[in-house]
Amino acid sequence: MDTQMPSSPASPSKSGQSTLQPGIVEADVLFRGHYEIVISHNGAHYRLRITKNGKLILTK
Repeated sequence: MDTQMPSSPASPSKSGQSTLQPGIVEADVLFRGHYEIVISHNGAHYRLRITKNGKLILTK
């Protein structure tokens, strides 16, 4: 399963500077059958969960 965007990694912005394009990761790849994962970022832990309605909630 390819999760990368087909475009180049950098493209010029309106000001002429290059900006990085966001990557796309399928939720199925992150969650792997679970409804909640913990993401570690700058020493803090965040919980990302899928609700019963299929929405994503991120909490610290």
